[in-house]
This record gives sequence, structure tokens and C-alpha cells, in this order.
Amino acid sequence: MKKHLLTPIALAIALAGCQSENKDQASNQSATTEQVAQSSDNQEMSNPFYSEYDTPFGIAPFEKIKIDHYMPALEKGIAEQKAEILTIANNSDAPTFDNTIEAMEKSGELLTKVTNVFYGLIGSMSTPEMQAISKEISPKLSKLSDDVYLNEDLFKRVNAVYEQRDTLELNTEQKTLLEKTYKGFVRGGANLNAEDKATLRDLNEQLSKLSIQFGENLLNETNDFELVIDDKAKLDGLPEGIVAAAAKTATDRGHEGKWVFTTHRPSFYPFLTYSTNRELREQLFYAYTHRGDNDNANDNKKIASKMASLRYQRAQVLGYDTHAHYVLENAMAKTPENVYGLLDKVWPASLARAKQEVSDMQTFAESTGADFKLEAWDWWYYSEKVRKQKYDLDEEATKPYFSLDNTMQGVFYTAEKLWGVTFKERNDLPKYHPDVTTYEVFDKDGSSVGVYMTDFYVRASKRGGAWMSSFRKQYKMYGDDVQPIIYNVLNYPAPIGDEPVLLTFDQASTLFHEFGHAIQGLLSDGYYRSLTGTSLPRDYVEYPSQVMENWMTEPQVLAQFAKHYQTGEVIPMEMVEKIQASGKFNQGFATTEYMAAALLDLKWHTLETAEEQDADKFEADAMANIGLINEIAPRYRTTYFSHIFAGGYSSGYYGYIWSNIFDADTWKVFEEKGIFDQDTATSYRKNVLESGGTEDPMIMYKRFRGQEPDPIHLLERRGLIAPK
Repeated sequence: MKKHLLTPIALAIALAGCQSENKDQASNQSATTEQVAQSSDNQEMSNPFYSEYDTPFGIAPFEKIKIDHYMPALEKGIAEQKAEILTIANNSDAPTFDNTIEAMEKSGELLTKVTNVFYGLIGSMSTPEMQAISKEISPKLSKLSDDVYLNEDLFKRVNAVYEQRDTLELNTEQKTLLEKTYKGFVRGGANLNAEDKATLRDLNEQLSKLSIQFGENLLNETNDFELVIDDKAKLDGLPEGIVAAAAKTATDRGHEGKWVFTTHRPSFYPFLTYSTNRELREQLFYAYTHRGDNDNANDNKKIASKMASLRYQRAQVLGYDTHAHYVLENAMAKTPENVYGLLDKVWPASLARAKQEVSDMQTFAESTGADFKLEAWDWWYYSEKVRKQKYDLDEEATKPYFSLDNTMQGVFYTAEKLWGVTFKERNDLPKYHPDVTTYEVFDKDGSSVGVYMTDFYVRASKRGGAWMSSFRKQYKMYGDDVQPIIYNVLNYPAPIGDEPVLLTFDQASTLFHEFGHAIQGLLSDGYYRSLTGTSLPRDYVEYPSQVMENWMTEPQVLAQFAKHYQTGEVIPMEMVEKIQASGKFNQGFATTEYMAAALLDLKWHTLETAEEQDADKFEADAMANIGLINEIAPRYRTTYFSHIFAGGYSSGYYGYIWSNIFDADTWKVFEEKGIFDQDTATSYRKNVLESGGTEDPMIMYKRFRGQEPDPIHLLERRGLIAPK
């Protein structure tokens, strides 16, 4: 274990003591300094990040990690990585793959260890103290990144190795790591002159701070709003479970005896789907779609516009036409033109279908006595009515068959049938919140694969949405096979009393989706940490998760888990057939609202000006130009589009539909050969799940499929074109 140095504060006090002129004062100061130094040493010894975790599987000892452990460990991690990078850059030996590229890959162990925990928890256990740390450390991490990529001596060594790449005897992963490292430097500004490097540093620092602020504002906006109802008559149409959840929310928020609905999705979507009170639907819809757009302390309009401007300026400094050109160079799409090429093929059919859906709903509404033109806040309500009329399928009637516990068993059943992977719940492992459930994962030969954690319930400290990440990725670069620690986070309503959590069909699909990410992280089999698991282009990384959703609707799988939570009855085949028949229902809406957001993302990031925009006008003009109808709002409006302004999806939100092409093409194989065909499952595991980002994704996909994916399967699946 490395010897720990004094913290900067302790060192400053020590220096101050040495400089004292008064002898007695100096003596007293010296004693104080020794006490502070001893205290500092004690703090370092007690900081869990500074030693190996003495826990099963090396899981972080969450109960021992305190808020004041983060900043010292983060700063120490930054300092250590800086020192390691300087050692590599100043190495007098000739640059080689081992002493330069691999040495960089192995640098920053402490920083990786701390950030894995800190950024993992700030998404689901956010506090004002953690947000403050994030704001303070973000520019420091940005500076560290710049210090690496803008180090001229280091780049000379990287470049020297890169120029020898054709003569070096490197395996596939080594070639990939070398290529990504070299491109990282070039894209990070290594070839810029001194003035442009300084400009780049400033732009990166500003963007880092603004991204943090955007996310914080959105979290505050989402948590602050509440629709308080004190008249039971205004709950008409709402299912009993939704009403009970609203009563619990009201109690939790200090409104005993009332009902509260929020802009969190588990509250927002059911209300818009079932409430007969059109005025309240409009009120809640407005609150949801105006998060960050209220001209208050949490307003995100200027932040989004400023970020778009700064991203354009950065792209220009780096030699790219726009931010989208910069981002997409590393994606499978390669250029904005290629993205527009795909979206332009889908958009007309999608919009036409959405308009037909509006017409169907308008006709239905008028048949029930409505004398108004449908608006965006009516879509969920009337689409559910039309679904029931067309398919005799009531989403609320399906929920008893999709309890959370049973759906998890369906996920595990699918994984075992495909790859022989099994899950054993462990109650003796560290967890960061009581809601977390932890499993040890075993391969088909009985060997331990890793650890899988789930965190399913909505809470104020958790950002919205659903995601997968890791507290530790799989890798072998130190000799041993380090097992992954993977987690899924979702936002389902918390259980009430002894009643199980019942999921809508879409919520159950989301569980399968996020598990698709998790299984890729768990089954990863790579050497270098930066290439394993989900280290993939944004327009490919969603592919394995989307494929996973397909198994959920198969009768063989449904029979294993879709059982009534009270009677144990397996979901009736008649209901399964209705679910499958309605699979193309409302796809015009779903595809259009998604694509509107994807096109809005591209519009912001193909800007060819640094001039800051009026965000509301910019968005309105963008949507008018593509012909978006008033009855649909983009899935994400600018001011709460955290994917692109507080996440990693800028210029990449289109990636879900791009990945869908691979998903639909892959499922065609399973349909033809059998949904649990072992040869297909094994090839998919080897060439997609295990390989992560160790090679060019298209090469790996063609190795699995034998050809590039055909987009026609996606269009047919969504019902946007007639099947051949």
C-alpha cells in the first residue's frame, strides 16, 4: 500500500508553523501541526477508498463511506493520476505499447475507484452535499482530462507507437486500444497550438459546470412540483393502486388525507392515461413539459443555449463543422448526413401513422360526446380508450400478471434458457440503500460471474428514468479476471403495505431492456477495462438492451412469469394474443415523439453559429419545420432533455432507433431458428455480449449475423410499412 501524504490543508498549516518568528508561538504551532498531521493520517486511514475493500467480491463498503470521504479521495485520485501520467510522459525509454498505451490504461486506479461510487450514487442517492461536491470536482476532472490530452510529451510517445502500429505484433484488443487512445488525443486537442489549447480548456471547463447545473435544476424542478387533490371526486377514472400511491405520496409530502401527483413518470403517466378530469390532465401535462422552462432559479433555457454555443465553438477549435460532426465521427453513423438519411426514411411514415391515430381518437372522443379538438394532454387517455375498443385490451387488466417479483423471474428464466446464467439472491452483501436487492451471478458451468444489484423504486434523491451502470467493470489487465459489479436503477412506484408492485406492460418491457444492458456488463470477457462491457458507440450500445425486450412477449416466456399475483393463474393465451396483436398500436405516436426529440437534438448540435438562441423559439421553429403536429410534444423538450445536456447523448439520441435496426435484424434470426436456439444464443453471446468494445462493432455484428443489418425489419415491426 502506498504511503499517504498530508492533505493540502495540513501541509499549509505545517508550512505556516515553520515560518513563525515567535519562538514560543512557533513551539505551540509545531505541536498543533503535529496534532493536525496525526489527525490527517487518521482520516486517511479511516477513508475506505484508500485501502482494499475488505468485503465479499470487493463491493464498496457503502455503510462506511461518509460524505467527507469523497472530496479528499477525489483530489488524491486526481493528484495520483497526474503524477502517473507525468511519469509516462517523461519516461526516457523509447515509447512502446507497454510503457505508454497500456501504462496509461492502468493509470488512475484510485480515481476510478472513487468516481465509480460517487457518480453511481449521485444518480440515485443525490443530496445537496453531493451536488456541491459534483460542482466543485467537475472542473477539476475536466482539467485533468485536458492535462492528459494536451500534454505534448505524452502525445509524442502515443504518436510514436501509433506510427509503428503496422509493424507491432498486437492482438485485436491491443490494436483497438491503440487506435482509441490515439484518436482520443487528436480529438482532445493534442494537435492544437498553445492558444487554441488554452481556449479548449476554457470551453471544456464551462461545459462541465453547465452540465452539472442543468441536471441539478431538472432534479429540483421534478421534485418541487406537486398536484394536490383534496376532492375524491377528482380522482374519477384512476385505478385503485394509483390512488393509493397518490395518498402515500401525499402523506410523505405532508398532505395527510389528500392525494398528490408529481411529474415523476410513475405518477404522471397513469394520471394522464386514466383520469377523466381533462382540466387536471392539462395542468399536470403542462407542469411535466415545462420543467426547466419557468423563468425561475431552475430555468434551463439559457443553460441549454449556452451549451450548444460552447459545443459549436469547441468543434470549430478542433476542426469540425459542428458539434454533431465531432461526436458522430466516433459513432457507427459517422456523419449527421447519415443520421438524417435514416430519420428521413422513417419520419414521413411515422408522422402519417400518428395523424391517423389522432383521427381515430378524435372520432372516438366525439362518439362519447366530446365537443373539443384533442390536445397533447389527451393522447394517453384516448389512445387507451381506442386500444380497449380495437383490441379489447385494458392495460390495467394486464397489470396483475406483471408483478415486479414475477417479472424479475421472467428475466432470470430468459437468461438461463439462453446462456445458462443463474442468479442467487445474497442478503449478506453491502448495499447503498435498503431498496437494493443483490444477486451473485453464476455461469452455466457453476463458476461465479459477478454481482448484480437492482434499485427499482422512485424516490426524491433519484433522477428520473432507468439505467444500468457498474461499480466495477470486468477486466483482466492485471492478470486475474476481475469480476464486474453491475447495477440497474429504475423508477417504479414503491410497494404499499404488503401489496406487490404491479407493472404496466411498458414498465415490464423496461425491466427486460435494462437487464439487456446488465447482462452485457456481466458476461463481458475482455482484457482492458476501457473496452469491456457497454463501452460502445452510442448508436450501438442500446442494441443488446432492445433485443432483450423481444423475449418478454413470447408465450413460452410469459407462461413462466406472467402469473396473477393473487391466484397464480398464468396469463390467459387470449390476453397474450391481444398483447401481441396490439404490438403495432400507437406506434405512430411512440415513434414520432421519439424522433421529434432525436431531430431536436440534431438541430441544436448542427448549429453553425456561436450565437446563443432563444431556446423556446428555436425549439418551436425546429418542430414546425419537421411538421410535428400539436397533439404530440417531443419526448424530451429542450429544458428537460437531460440525455443531451446532462448526459452523454448529445448528437446521439437518434441512437435508439439506429440500434433498433440491429435489434430487429437480430430478432429475425431468433424467430427463424428458435427463440432459445443454442447455436444462435452462443454466437450472440460471443460476438455481441462478451466482446463489448474490443473490436469494431460492425465487424463483430457481421461475424454473428453474416451480413450487415437490413432496416426493413424495423419498419415492418413498427407497422410503418407492410411486411413483404
